Amino acid sequence: MTIKNPNPQSEVRLSSTKTLEFANGEKLDLTKAQVMGVLNVTPDSFSDGGRFNSKSRAVKKALKMIKQGAAIIDVGGESTRPGAKEVSAEEEILRVAPVIKAIKSKSEVLISLDSSKPEVMQAGLEAGADMLNDVRSFTMPGALELAAKAKVPVCIMHMQGAPATMQDKPEYLNVVSEVYEFLISRAQQLVKAGISKNKIIIDPGFGFGKTLEHNLDLLRDLDKFKHARMPLLAGISRKSMIGAILDIEKPEQRLYGSLSAAVIAVMHGAKIIRTHDVKPTVQAVKIANAVLAQ
Repeated sequence: MTIKNPNPQSEVRLSSTKTLEFANGEKLDLTKAQVMGVLNVTPDSFSDGGRFNSKSRAVKKALKMIKQGAAIIDVGGESTRPGAKEVSAEEEILRVAPVIKAIKSKSEVLISLDSSKPEVMQAGLEAGADMLNDVRSFTMPGALELAAKAKVPVCIMHMQGAPATMQDKPEYLNVVSEVYEFLISRAQQLVKAGISKNKIIIDPGFGFGKTLEHNLDLLRDLDKFKHARMPLLAGISRKSMIGAILDIEKPEQRLYGSLSAAVIAVMHGAKIIRTHDVKPTVQAVKIANAVLAQ
């Protein structure tokens, strides 16, 4: 399978982004891969649901991940695991906004808000979020306009279907080409809406409407996404693809497989690794960065 270089007549052409700039003046060095720590303030996330759904525990976890080397903390208030039910914007705001504000009062770490709802995005930004990470790629009414107005970095992700149904027999003719084409097309829409080209991050969406074979195809051919010339985020940590390969049912026992996948992703061009296990992932990513730098 071959993906051609982007056509300047039909695709978003970007020079390789080496520095991600935030609205508050902060900059993230992307000449090497960085680690994003997952902070789920939910009762039902697939891996750590219920463990950090109080403000005090969530903030304590965030500070620990910062100390371990996380460059970004990704705060989410709604589970997007397969079969997950949606929560109201009001409930999601109550979960994430106080946590973001509390983390910001104790640290200067970059905070990403993992949400699809414009009301939640607005509340998160007001609480101090520096970046928006949307598994639905800003397709909910009002989300794209809000992101453009906020002028913060955004992450768009590919998902076939919705969380409640995405694993009901997902099908592709060519998963790598189709995911790539979706992300390029969606990036075009973001640029047309006024979002700066150098603030768009792409995520192929491991496990979001994909079988094990689809996920492995994406991981093997992740370097094809370099043609998009946008920073690539990979979220593989503890996911079912790791469990299926290793025959491990409990997500929290999938560390070693997750580290292997993270290193493969970095070697194939990922610049942000989203993980539940920050300390070991930071160490693994440092090795991959050293090899690539050499």
